[in-house]
Amino acid sequence: MTNALSKLLDTNDAILADGATGTNLFNMGLQSGDAPELWNVDAPEKIKALYQGSVDAGSDLFLTNTFGGTSARLKLHDAQNRVGELNRIGAELGREVADKAGRPVVVAGSVGPTGEIMEPVGSLSHSEAVEMFHEQAAALKEGGVDVLWVETISAPEEFRAAAEAFALADMPWCGTMSFDTAGRTMMGVTSADLAQLVETLPNPPIAFGANCGTGASDILRTVLGFGAQGTERPLISKGNAGIPKYVDGHIHYDGTPELMGQYAAMARDAGATIIGGCCGTMPDHLRKMREALDTTSRGERPTLEQITDALGPFTSASDGTGDDAAPERRARRRRRA
Repeated sequence: MTNALSKLLDTNDAILADGATGTNLFNMGLQSGDAPELWNVDAPEKIKALYQGSVDAGSDLFLTNTFGGTSARLKLHDAQNRVGELNRIGAELGREVADKAGRPVVVAGSVGPTGEIMEPVGSLSHSEAVEMFHEQAAALKEGGVDVLWVETISAPEEFRAAAEAFALADMPWCGTMSFDTAGRTMMGVTSADLAQLVETLPNPPIAFGANCGTGASDILRTVLGFGAQGTERPLISKGNAGIPKYVDGHIHYDGTPELMGQYAAMARDAGATIIGGCCGTMPDHLRKMREALDTTSRGERPTLEQITDALGPFTSASDGTGDDAAPERRARRRRRA
């Protein structure tokens, strides 16, 4: 299938994605506990400013403000009947910004987890999950997204449900999981598991990878894990801007723009093609990431020790597959930049 993202992948050595949604919206006045998706209707200029911030910083791709756009998530805000409206408008705002960029910019329709636990552990059935994801996907398609993008998934069952829904919507897609539990997802999926999972899907993603998780070091170890499986699909790395810390009653991510620039170049060297930031990543970080990708030559695939030397220690001794990380003695001695 020919589409805007595939065209970029054919012509670019590395694609810069966007940064954080929540962190940036909180800086614009969003209150904790509020649904960001409601701002698509209530504060559209702020959402366009969010998108524009990524484009101005050099991003080739940005995600729509629709992460919590399923009926299950919107139900928490008594907005479960507004799935079509909120997702469509979130996509339309993105389309408006991208079309004025003067260069190819991909609008990716963000689809987050339902927040429900799927059978057999929980009560959400496969068919119910597919229906939820399809409803959201159809609205994002109507709003004009180029590609669907499921992210921060932890359960393979939910990843499969999203893939089926996206096939029903007849849309290309990408997918990432969050490896935030000692190198695994919350439901125990490893990088090797995901690399193998995507090959079993009837409609595999254009690209797959990891987002969020813990710090920049950990996500690069995960990217190396994908590559070790011999996958030929483009890999995605959207790491957090450092480690979250409480400062004066607020969450602050300690990753500097310079560190995220180093991360971007190392992510490319580790095998990622689509590189962005997640929590804590602001336009200033993206600018340094753009600069690093544009001005540094591709290097050799980094070792685990080189990753920790540049970006700080891993948060766990293993990537979840049983392989040891950098020596714990070194990890204890170093401090994250």
